[in-house]
Amino acid sequence: MKSIDSALLTDLYQLTMLQGYYEQGMDETAVFEFFVRDLPPERGFLLAAGLEQVLQYLEGLCFTREELDYLKETGRFSDAFLDSLAALRFTGDVHAMPEGTPFFANEPILRVVAPMPQAQLMESRVINLLHYQTLVASKAARCVLAAPGKLLVDFGMRRAHAGEAGLLAARASYLAGFDGSSTVLAAPAFGVPIYGTMAHSFVQAHDLEAAAFEHFAHAQPDNVVLLIDTYDTEAAAQKVVELAARLQGINIKAVRLDSGDLFDHARQVRAILDAGGLRQTRLFCSGNLDEYQLQAFIKNDVPMDGFGVGTLMDTSADVPYLDCAYKLQEYAGIARRKHSEGKETWPGRKQVYRRYAEDGVMSADIVTLEDDVQEGRPLIRPVMRDGRRVQPPPALSESRDYAQREFESLPGELKRLEEHRYRVEIATVLKQLAHDVDLQQH
Repeated sequence: MKSIDSALLTDLYQLTMLQGYYEQGMDETAVFEFFVRDLPPERGFLLAAGLEQVLQYLEGLCFTREELDYLKETGRFSDAFLDSLAALRFTGDVHAMPEGTPFFANEPILRVVAPMPQAQLMESRVINLLHYQTLVASKAARCVLAAPGKLLVDFGMRRAHAGEAGLLAARASYLAGFDGSSTVLAAPAFGVPIYGTMAHSFVQAHDLEAAAFEHFAHAQPDNVVLLIDTYDTEAAAQKVVELAARLQGINIKAVRLDSGDLFDHARQVRAILDAGGLRQTRLFCSGNLDEYQLQAFIKNDVPMDGFGVGTLMDTSADVPYLDCAYKLQEYAGIARRKHSEGKETWPGRKQVYRRYAEDGVMSADIVTLEDDVQEGRPLIRPVMRDGRRVQPPPALSESRDYAQREFESLPGELKRLEEHRYRVEIATVLKQLAHDVDLQQH
């Protein structure tokens, strides 16, 4: 019952609403869509991520006997309703944008069509899964675009908001184009390549810094990456040169910098290593980095080969949340629309078409109704029908390759870190439906 996969990992109001639906026999087909209302000014686009975890959740969605016993003990729910929960499984349809698709405000990236109790119950966990991975993937994508060709490694698990977040951040950043993660479980769980170096404690535990370097080199002969800023960075770089002359058949793969004036240290260390014959030894740095720091490294031509990006990405520090929602768009065959001030929704089952210029660069999107065929590429595809996947899930590496192809079609303005707004149109038929629904609901 305490598992992260528990059906009880939801908001209480999902269950209280379900009892209300049960008592009124409201189990007709509902349509919900997940979307982001507005993009924050720090994001020119978002990158869809988390769909695979949503589908896994739906495949296993059920209430155990222990969970039902707990709900009975609360005294909030009728026995008949709890009996109905015992048989609940997801039997609906899901349409979604593939993971790795850039998207924008008011564009649904997931649509659920299912009996109302099923579609309602999943709301909290679906938002939880899509929101977090989309946050991290979107920031990771900016890092990839800011530092093309550089080795990028997720270093953020230790400061992520709990273990699941750290693990999913490794997945989301790899999807967005990172080369790997320091989180070991990401390898068996998702096939994410793992990278590791050493900590300051390893150096401090030795009486001599040079001895620490030599011991680590013999302990990890195929992955000698030495942290050289525990004491004096430039002096440590010279010790690395001296160690390289003593090692037999062991190459020093890289040195890592983690503090101080990284621009200055990088230039000085590069000069020391080159003068000592270690031109193939790469420079790797970490320490509160994100896309803005990476952009500065590139702009100032700092001789850095790779970066460990951690806390600021795994917590999406500059944009810690998105104004996202999972809202009812249709029930019992009738379009529905929320009309709360500042939180209006577009009703009905929707599709997003993406248009391209002659050079293959994205030019505009149009959001319309599912059956209103428009010019361009439809982005929302069927992924689950009658509770079963339409096809086997793609490997994460395939989704990563897809994301990289999508980046190639981004307008140049969206590849930069400055604020830019991409054109998203609302189709006339969708505006008309919204007008009609407003008249009916009032």
